Amino acid sequence: MSDFCMPSMGADMDQGTLLAWKVKPGDALHKGQVIATVDTSKVALDIEVFEDGVLDELLISEGDTVAVGTPIARIRGSGEAAATAGQADAGRQQPQQAMPAAEKKRQVEKTVPLQAAVAATATAGADRKLASPAARRQAKAQGIDLAPLGGSGPDGAVLLADLAAGQAVAAAGKKAVTGFDSAAMRKTIAAAMSRSKREIPHFYLASTVDLHAAEQWLADYNSQRAPAGRLLLAALLMKAVAAALAGYPALNGFYRNDDFVAGEAVHLGMAINLRGGGLVAPAILNADQLALPALMAQLQDLVKRARSGGLKSSEISSPTATVTALGERGVDSVFGVIYPPQVAMIGIGRPRHLPVAVGEALAVHLAVDISLAADHRVCDGHLGGLFLNDINRRLQQPEDL
Repeated sequence: MSDFCMPSMGADMDQGTLLAWKVKPGDALHKGQVIATVDTSKVALDIEVFEDGVLDELLISEGDTVAVGTPIARIRGSGEAAATAGQADAGRQQPQQAMPAAEKKRQVEKTVPLQAAVAATATAGADRKLASPAARRQAKAQGIDLAPLGGSGPDGAVLLADLAAGQAVAAAGKKAVTGFDSAAMRKTIAAAMSRSKREIPHFYLASTVDLHAAEQWLADYNSQRAPAGRLLLAALLMKAVAAALAGYPALNGFYRNDDFVAGEAVHLGMAINLRGGGLVAPAILNADQLALPALMAQLQDLVKRARSGGLKSSEISSPTATVTALGERGVDSVFGVIYPPQVAMIGIGRPRHLPVAVGEALAVHLAVDISLAADHRVCDGHLGGLFLNDINRRLQQPEDL
């Protein structure tokens, strides 16, 4: 038997709101199956299960908001028996039963040391309901309004034992889950980017890449295919970046607990602007291994699902490096902010025609500025320069992508 906990979908997520369960107790589960939809304040995500088994119990209800790491469901192995009532309750805090007056009096006497904490809450505002810190935390987690509850603690403070009476109030007063909250997303993004600039010693490099060979190859490739099978230049750019990352593992991974861990694969994040404002950066899994048509299909699919709903938790939580491309906004160059705990952000600007030297002559070719923001704790400018040169080299030989 194991608990399935609210997963973390990035450094900027500390809690999630359950929007809908996709399964019910007794259902057989398979690794990678979507079992719930969760709102992370940035986007609604489909949460996948990471093991085969049987759903034994749902531990939270639709509309509940819980911290990352909180058990939200219990899963048993296919060979395990269903939990008994006692086992199902183990480890989960349940509302306490009403107790006799004498026992309640003894509980109140035990809470005398809480008086200082309760008094402190009173100074925060005359209208705030007195409650012990533990009761206040549980009430917040369960969505219980403390105001109408009678308290058995010092000065009428609400204790854990009093919360059972608040279950009906919580059910009646639970707020409906609302739609996209752009203000909440801006706060979430601000927190993550502030942390990035505070903790990560960024350094920046940029290079202008001649796209003449890529443009010529792409035109020939697309001329032989129906519109539905044609490629965009973005697919070549993303594939070149992914392939280069595979050769430079120091730029493809995570910095956690004062140590760098290289990614086991290249899961290339792609920053996508959302129609309601803000952005999200889901990953193209194993991007360096995908053929160009498959990569193109995933690019289109991710953009569609990011803007309409249906992204999976594995796509949000797994990027090993991220690309931000603002060329469609008319930006010649972009220097991104690294998304922790990643260590690199690649920026792609607007492809445009520029004068370039071709041997001893001057020509006008399609070109693009590609930048790198990297973590100086992990690598330096020498390696970053080699990485950008590798992207350039690959784009000069598009037939190998």
